[in-house]
Amino acid sequence: MRTLIQGGTVVTASDTFVADILVDGGKIAALVATGPGTPHGMLVGNFDETIDARGHYVFPGGIDAHTHLDMPFGGTTSSDDFESGTIAAAYGGTTTIIDFAIQQKGGSMREALDTWHAKAEGKAATDYGFHMIATDVPPAVLTEMADIVREGVTSFKMFMAYPGVLMLDDQSIFRAMLRAGELDALICMHAEIGLPIDVLVERALAAGHTAPIYHALTRPEVAEATGTERAIALAEMAKVPVYIVHLSAQRALERVMEARDRNLPAYAETCPQYLFMSEDDLLGTPEDEFAGAKFVCTPPLRPKHHHDHLWRGLRNHDLSVVATDHCPFCMKDQKELGRGNFSKIPNGMPGVETRMYLMWEAVRQGKIGINRFVDITSTAPAKIFGMYPRKGTLAVGADADLVVWDPNKRHTISHRTLHSRVDYSPLEGREFIGAPTLVMQRGHTLVKAGEFLGKAGNGEFVRRATWSL
Repeated sequence: MRTLIQGGTVVTASDTFVADILVDGGKIAALVATGPGTPHGMLVGNFDETIDARGHYVFPGGIDAHTHLDMPFGGTTSSDDFESGTIAAAYGGTTTIIDFAIQQKGGSMREALDTWHAKAEGKAATDYGFHMIATDVPPAVLTEMADIVREGVTSFKMFMAYPGVLMLDDQSIFRAMLRAGELDALICMHAEIGLPIDVLVERALAAGHTAPIYHALTRPEVAEATGTERAIALAEMAKVPVYIVHLSAQRALERVMEARDRNLPAYAETCPQYLFMSEDDLLGTPEDEFAGAKFVCTPPLRPKHHHDHLWRGLRNHDLSVVATDHCPFCMKDQKELGRGNFSKIPNGMPGVETRMYLMWEAVRQGKIGINRFVDITSTAPAKIFGMYPRKGTLAVGADADLVVWDPNKRHTISHRTLHSRVDYSPLEGREFIGAPTLVMQRGHTLVKAGEFLGKAGNGEFVRRATWSL
């Protein structure tokens, strides 16, 4: 199918220009600038569809490098599966996600990857890849990592938190880092020191502190800063790159900045919730303090003064990516598991559909520029996780994953009109300006004028390249 997208303002991580785009065979076949002195009509021929994008921006499809779909956690399972989660992503302008396959303690990575392929197959409406969560790394599993990398799963996530469930000790982390270095794979770290956190949780509950706000008060900033410093130190010793997931706090960011100032390959993502929401949201309402459970995620939301530091980190490229950590749980029957005990509230928030809205709001507010918007939502994750230049840019030969964005479209957020299977939105009632009018994946229309035209199961698994930055 040949589609002509005419007259839109093309935005990449480095350039902004008016152009016509020819999509053919699922790829961008031509891209011709049509600014002053270069009239439309340079691309000629027969087109199955012509889309007038004048007055709109054209971005590469968003890449959310951190989602948790159909994930067991805390006695329940995240409310979005690969069908609802990827449809929600598409509505918001995200055309590729990277989810997490979770190795069971004592189990193999092969079993975990097969399980997550089965979860996605026949359901994913957008393209998708996987990271592998390593929870147990005896010699046999370290050997197995090579097979996982050959299958295009080229990043491994490890935890310093959640003792007995996900946490690994420093020796295990270091061994996995060394092995990843041999394979040119990337290590992603959840960098919080979990053992002291558990002591703080025990003490809070013993003192009768059960409300959601204590989720934040028992996971202090220093726990994240110390974990970040340790993760970077281990990676430096192993001489490998490291990627810190969902960084939330000033002191943790300072550890990344110091490493990058020494030219270490240290990268970090933050999430919209850490840029736009705060610890105050965990207080709930005067009528119901448990309403704060809607905002329980890990690391926790921080006091508002952290926002400026994180925005500065994004502008200065000390933070590389904005992902969502999309891990939704309904209030009814899920978050309510923690009523009377904050430590039993399933950790996670929805965000895959609203990420681009929030980051566009940052462009409108002057917090970031439009090219940086494209970089942190698409290009940087594509480069870091081995999908560039197939994805993450608008260029001849790239997949035709693109978003036509109306910068003036007004809309109000409600969980009733969003597409995630969750019974609330942390952004309920908030008005935004700017939204997609067309979302395309490999030349096929996913969303047009607010209507989903894709199909569950049409998303393809993306075999990612190994580390190359």
